[in-house]
Amino acid sequence: MKTAYLLLLICIIASCKPQPAKTNGGVKVKPVKILPASYKRTQALQANAAADTSKADEQADAYADYYIVVADTGLSYNALRGKMFDLNKSLNIPIDTMNRGYNKTKDLIALSDKDEDEMYAGEYYPRRSVSDFLSLEYLNQYKSNAKEKTIALVRGIYETKTSADSALLAMGQSKTAFVFKAKVFVGCMH
Repeated sequence: MKTAYLLLLICIIASCKPQPAKTNGGVKVKPVKILPASYKRTQALQANAAADTSKADEQADAYADYYIVVADTGLSYNALRGKMFDLNKSLNIPIDTMNRGYNKTKDLIALSDKDEDEMYAGEYYPRRSVSDFLSLEYLNQYKSNAKEKTIALVRGIYETKTSADSALLAMGQSKTAFVFKAKVFVGCMH
């Protein structure tokens, strides 16, 4: 009887032993690297999200109404960068580039290709929170009717119109400066 139980136990243990993984016949599988979304893809995703009315409640949480103060706009990164430094010196407004610079090869304001954020390394990442800093941003991130690649010298992003108007007034008389209300995407971008 003991021998029968011992044989039964050995059979059970042998049947529970994990089987070796099946091979795919020696076929090599090439590893795939997932690349971050490009500037155009990010724009398309945001446009699709804005157009999808079936998720209105989710979208309401993903956007915030802010007032954007713009000192100037243009297509030349270097010209606007020079104006940004002039404003910094004359009005003592701090600059925050968010570790972005101009990538000539991509013709894009972007994080370094070696940035620690693997998803956005080498790509544009917009300023999306209330701030009182000078920065260079793509205007169509805040104004849907702006031409693609139009760069805005942003004076700041504010929660109230009063704060935005005060920031605009502090810059003095300027023909190029303006303020506008925008729905800024504040949802997850990862």
